[in-house]
Amino acid sequence: MYRQIINNLISWKDKPNRKPLLLTGVRQCGKTYIVSEFAKEYFKNYVYVNFEETENYSAIFEYDFDVHRIISELEVVLNAKIIPGETLLFFDEIQECPKAITSLKYFCENLNNLHLICAGSLLGVAIKQNQISFPVGKVNRMQLYPMNFQEFVIANGREDLITLFEKWPVDRVIPDLYSVPMKKLLKEYYIVGGMPEAVKTWINTHDLQEVEAVQNEILRDYSDDFSKHPPLKEIPKIRWIWDSVPVQLAKENNKFVFSHVKEGKRSAELEDALQWLSDAGLITAVYLAEKPELPLSAFADKTYFKVYMSDIGLLRAKSKISAKTILEENDLYSRYKGAFAENYVLNELKSQEIEAYFWRSGNSAEIDFIFEKENDLVPVEVKAADNTQAKSFRQFCKKYSPHLAFKLSQKNIAQNDCEGTKALSIPLYLTWRVKEFE
Repeated sequence: MYRQIINNLISWKDKPNRKPLLLTGVRQCGKTYIVSEFAKEYFKNYVYVNFEETENYSAIFEYDFDVHRIISELEVVLNAKIIPGETLLFFDEIQECPKAITSLKYFCENLNNLHLICAGSLLGVAIKQNQISFPVGKVNRMQLYPMNFQEFVIANGREDLITLFEKWPVDRVIPDLYSVPMKKLLKEYYIVGGMPEAVKTWINTHDLQEVEAVQNEILRDYSDDFSKHPPLKEIPKIRWIWDSVPVQLAKENNKFVFSHVKEGKRSAELEDALQWLSDAGLITAVYLAEKPELPLSAFADKTYFKVYMSDIGLLRAKSKISAKTILEENDLYSRYKGAFAENYVLNELKSQEIEAYFWRSGNSAEIDFIFEKENDLVPVEVKAADNTQAKSFRQFCKKYSPHLAFKLSQKNIAQNDCEGTKALSIPLYLTWRVKEFE
């Protein structure tokens, strides 16, 4: 299945000042698959080392950091030749071997003509908790997310629609010929999500029960990680927070409230558990920027935030919302409808490397997301249906005079004026183009 990150991997391969590459991403988002496909296409041979499956490999890194010795021993143990310029060497689940992470410094300095990629599903946790000596400045880094909507459409055999919309002008109404299949695919994406195994199962079977079985298995695997990796005292707290995310997101005021996680528990008792889930890539916290100024990161309120899940399909499975409810847009789904739309948009923004915040003015106005673009602030209003009347949106535009603003909804594409701001109404299924619109 096509993944956009392949283009970044090709660029990394051809860099004259290339360093070992650190590929991070939530468990089962496709890291091993994409590296394997990349190796098949662009290298003569591929050598794979998984430190989680075979702990004995760690012994090779215990003696010293002579990278030539390390390569020689790996060749013997794996019965493979590792030739700089011809071989892609992949260290998977590298967080299980801290000294292998430290060795990246020496690979960078003493064997920089070797193409070396490292990955780890819980590497972010290990780095943030200082469990490893991280080689700062000696690695290149990339983040892989679950498949975004654009990749999902291509996987479903409709690359023609993506090609069509890549340069669609904002002043041309989208006819039903194109909007109907895109809306159908978006509903399916809400159900299936972007975890590669779930997408593959959907494409091969079109059996929603089979898809749900895959999603539930992934959720169980995540729960197993909670039992194995965090400090013992944090395990129940992580489970409480993980279970509360869908419910808190669906609240009318969807600010994350620690007291709603477990009665009697305070933020000081739960913050480390929330951070563990964030470092593992399972959730994303979006912070309040009550007085939007540049840079947003400097003015964000880290005590006031909303929490989203890394994958829309897993959010649906965890919320126990049936596929039929989404396909038929049942009225009983109204509570979660807005939450699903917001979570979808946030993940699409992340896949475009957009760091989003939100704006709230007291209890009277809110903008779902804002982000920086070329020395300007861009507000994004998200509506799950085709009702785009938004008093808060107009209030923000009047107060802060952004050059560009977005309304994402089920309505057709259009351009309007909002208090002197160019306001683009964009169908939700075109969120993947937000960064390109001017």
